Amino acid sequence: MFGLIDVNSFYASAEKVFRPDLKNAPVAILSNNDLSGEKS
Repeated sequence: MFGLIDVNSFYASAEKVFRPDLKNAPVAILSNNDLSGEKS
């Protein structure tokens, strides 16, 4: 069984609450999703 929690959308929603200037603006969250911990 796998579960996926989309914390990026929560972060965007919370950011709009704390930054009223973003209320009617689109917000995008960028991530590299690199959870391996390995360094190249």
